[in-house]
Amino acid sequence: MCGICLSRRGVLAGLGALPLGAASLAACSENAATGRRQLVLVDDGQLAGLADQAWDEIAAKIPPVRDPAAHARLARIGDPLVKASGLTGLPWSFTVLDSPEFNAFVLPNGRVGFFRGLLEFARSDDEVGSVLGHEVGHLVARHPAERVSQELAVQAGVSVAQMLIAENAGQWTDEIGAALGMGAVFGVILPYSRRHELEADRVGVDLMRKAGMDPAAAVRFWERMAGRADAAAQAPEVISTHPADARRLEELRAAVGEA
Repeated sequence: MCGICLSRRGVLAGLGALPLGAASLAACSENAATGRRQLVLVDDGQLAGLADQAWDEIAAKIPPVRDPAAHARLARIGDPLVKASGLTGLPWSFTVLDSPEFNAFVLPNGRVGFFRGLLEFARSDDEVGSVLGHEVGHLVARHPAERVSQELAVQAGVSVAQMLIAENAGQWTDEIGAALGMGAVFGVILPYSRRHELEADRVGVDLMRKAGMDPAAAVRFWERMAGRADAAAQAPEVISTHPADARRLEELRAAVGEA
């Protein structure tokens, strides 16, 4: 789901303060969980440091629920998924945030926020586990580092293009730069975001299986999510950061069948 993430401005500002040598270590590496190569310009540890501040800002706006049992339940369900992921070196924490929204997110430091509305919507621990597996899956697949790297690369490319066309574009330089930026968003950033969501679903199903949970709970959960009244108002996939429900369910069913 990951509807809340590090602010783009904050991440880029923080990364901009890194030594030039850190950015020059860009590499394409293959991720075993996704089976594809990734462009990674930043270190996961650097993002984890930035995420600490992001969590403080989020928690100040959406405080945790006051029920200790809710947090304990989330941690109990999440712990086996973390062990299955192999990312036990992170200081994981699972917090129920007091909001009726249907949302959850993970930060690169292992902090998971799970909104009260979503917890109340889930009908079983395994359904909760399907969401947590998805969030843990984002870190297994190194999606935060890849996403920030993509934004840095797009930002650099647009800036260079603006400089190259400035001499001939004259008064239209800013407008052309804005158009280039919009093309980058719809042509690069959003499609990769949808890919990330589908990858996190597949990785999450695998983590559920390894943790002894029922992967089919993910399908049941998303079938009910897709059946909500407000789901009909979902934006077309081409302009959304998330895949369409029908596509998501199709790929989830396939992943569960393979598990």
